[in-house]
Amino acid sequence: MTASHAFVDACAGLLGASHVLTDAHDTEPYLVDWRKRYRGSACAVLLPADTEQVAAIVRLARGHRIAIVPQGGNTGLAGGATPDASGAQAVISLKRLNRVRDIDPHNNTITVEAGVVLAELQARAESAQRLFPLRLAAEGSCTIGGNLSTNAGGTGVLRYGNTRELCVGLEVVTAQGEIWDGLRGLRKDNTGYDLRDLFIGAEGTLGIITAAVMKLHPAPVAKVTALTGLASPHAALDFLSMAQHHAAALLTGFELMSEFSMRLVGRHFPQLHYPFGQPHAQTVLLELSDSESDEHARALFERLMEEALEKGIVEDAVVAENLAQSQAFWDLREHIPLAQAEEGLNIKHDIAVPISSIGRFIDETDAIIAKAVPGVRMVTFGHLGDGNLHHNVQAPEGLDAKQFLAEFQTPINELVYDQVHRHRGSISAEHGLGQLKVDEAMHYKSPVEVRLMQSIKAALDPDNLMNPGKVVRWNATPVKENAT
Repeated sequence: MTASHAFVDACAGLLGASHVLTDAHDTEPYLVDWRKRYRGSACAVLLPADTEQVAAIVRLARGHRIAIVPQGGNTGLAGGATPDASGAQAVISLKRLNRVRDIDPHNNTITVEAGVVLAELQARAESAQRLFPLRLAAEGSCTIGGNLSTNAGGTGVLRYGNTRELCVGLEVVTAQGEIWDGLRGLRKDNTGYDLRDLFIGAEGTLGIITAAVMKLHPAPVAKVTALTGLASPHAALDFLSMAQHHAAALLTGFELMSEFSMRLVGRHFPQLHYPFGQPHAQTVLLELSDSESDEHARALFERLMEEALEKGIVEDAVVAENLAQSQAFWDLREHIPLAQAEEGLNIKHDIAVPISSIGRFIDETDAIIAKAVPGVRMVTFGHLGDGNLHHNVQAPEGLDAKQFLAEFQTPINELVYDQVHRHRGSISAEHGLGQLKVDEAMHYKSPVEVRLMQSIKAALDPDNLMNPGKVVRWNATPVKENAT
């Protein structure tokens, strides 16, 4: 009997045969990433019911030398939750760990298991008159464990921070199959290394997050949502500074959308109405969240817009008059990736640069790409308030998209990532590295940074069985210092 067969049989005894999937029809949804860019194979897909079962699986995997790939809602965009093609790895789906363990209104925290869907967490917070502010397009299917493992961003980072900033405690199964209970719910705990932050964003390469204590916030009394038309990303930066001056912490959303992004949405989703009579080079979706009143929020917004229009920073603006219109504005933003998919295959970049560099980055990089591939169409949108830009490249009109990707994806990636590096940015802002960008990360990070990451991996997962091949390149060979 092979090691993988022995492992699968042992897991069936542990979990019950119905929670160990090996039939191709049953395992298929777990072996393909959301974008269908990566397709792997696995000796089994395992569905544990609780943290103790996850820990027992890890101990079995270690004993049989089976690599394991943790998976949440399988909505990732970098292939981080997809096994390799060997068929020797096992997928551990956390979707049965879906309980809300506790809501503490006085501590403003909620304790949830890793398989809780983000929308469910939001709803449970709302039932306690609280806000959980993480907002993502995939919130109906992504899970909090996956959000933490990739340190997901979303539209509220400007005010509330990434998922890391929303977490105060973790429960983790280590690579040795031990359970670390860090579910303390403390804002202050200055007792050594911050293990919580080490596991967040590690994409399951150091251990498996099984539960978390997440921060809640007071639910806003009122929201004001508006769309504004501007002449350039430079004007959008000026508008951001002005909005932050006027609104401070009330500014909870500031999304930048290029003209072509809006045209794509209009082409493929004509029911979504762009409210301006003429196109603008850039459109900003702005949202204020107020704890006082709707009148207070609107008065503040009116003062902001009066100054922005008077100074010529904003060309036009329209304010949502009700919740339906507010949602319609957000639908324009959220449908950009869907419109891209309808238009055809494209080259995606989830990058971050210092906020002050965004205008220069767009001008310079768009010009470089246009020179290299005449006729390309730039789909530029993102969270301007935190420097996260989705800088995507659509094939020239009439050119076969598959041919475009085959010929130009690698050189365009190099052009964009070189520009990101020159502006001291990051090649992955909120999607993680997974297997998509691991080699590029090893290239653009300094040797010191790479060695530190490899050392952490070697210390916590010396057998390299936790999601190998993702985030950091390391082959379980002990890391040695250079001779001096």
